[in-house]
Amino acid sequence: MRISIIGSTGSIGCSAARIAERLNAEVVAIAAGQNVAEAERQARLFRPRIAAMGDEHAAAELKRALADTDTKVLAGESGVLEAAASECDVCIDAVVGIAGLRPALAALSGARRLALANKESLVCAGETVLSEARRRGVEVIPVDSEHSAIFQCLDRRGGVKKLILTASGGPFFGYTREMLERVTVADALRHPNWSMGAKITVDSATLMNKGLEFIEAMQLFGVSADAIEVVIQRESIIHSMVEFVDGAVIAQLGIPDMEIPIQYALTYPERAPAVAAPDFSKIQSLSFSKPDTNTFKCLPLAISYASRPQADRAALNGANEAAVAEFIAGRIPLTAIAELVERAADRSHVSGSSLEDIFRADATAREEVKRLCGAGVWR
Repeated sequence: MRISIIGSTGSIGCSAARIAERLNAEVVAIAAGQNVAEAERQARLFRPRIAAMGDEHAAAELKRALADTDTKVLAGESGVLEAAASECDVCIDAVVGIAGLRPALAALSGARRLALANKESLVCAGETVLSEARRRGVEVIPVDSEHSAIFQCLDRRGGVKKLILTASGGPFFGYTREMLERVTVADALRHPNWSMGAKITVDSATLMNKGLEFIEAMQLFGVSADAIEVVIQRESIIHSMVEFVDGAVIAQLGIPDMEIPIQYALTYPERAPAVAAPDFSKIQSLSFSKPDTNTFKCLPLAISYASRPQADRAALNGANEAAVAEFIAGRIPLTAIAELVERAADRSHVSGSSLEDIFRADATAREEVKRLCGAGVWR
């Protein structure tokens, strides 16, 4: 199996690298941002044909470090896209945010399968990505644990009534808005079940992540918004479910570890040994509840955008990425994120559905978040 890993030094990328080593896969290309030490480690381990760094200075440092190898080191966005376009069996797009959109499209020219961990590609340009994948005959297999779960549960003969996305509820499950106003960045980054990067962990805390996954599910599985339900499943053992018209519900269960869906996206339709399964003798209960959409306003906000054009969804995503960055930098409280995203996305309407339109909507929303933060409107 020949694979490429784009975003190889992040949380998902490092997990993918461990799986590639375990499966004895041939890694033909890696791409990362700035983490030279991890990129060098991976390059020496796998000896890929290409190692790309989005950051020019990091690329120069990596090139010096790998001077004794045959790996070609590339720099900047063009280098990352060349790595993504490498001919391979599976390309894993593990880039965070809308920055993963162009690599996803590039991967469709060289890979037989796109293992997509970058939900923003589908949130912002799902119609474009999936249409191009169909045109080129490239499989798109989800890596998000929830969408992997649904993919595994679906009965291809039909009869599906609805998809049930589960959510842990994040670190602030049960909080009131008044309590949320006092939380810190450190509080938000302490997820009870999952070990993830900072941005997605904050999205989990606001439930925006589940809103983005709602849009992703619509795109991946071709269902309408009213055929998707979000349920809080605090233990993160049930990763998602599918309800059929006869009342049967099929669920995918597993421990909260991203290596399971990453490996399945690589080996599908086969399965390979991986991490441990849940020990059901030690699980005292599995709890379910409705999400508190009055307190966690990002979830209904994202759902309200789910059926809107690509550029509108790109504005929503861009505003959220910018607002989360402001929160992580300590400049706004967690509760300001939803308000900033709603205002900025609403004021960033861009007509059209081309890639240029999508990135223009993203940039406009980000600038609007900065303007609103400067004006202090969230106070």
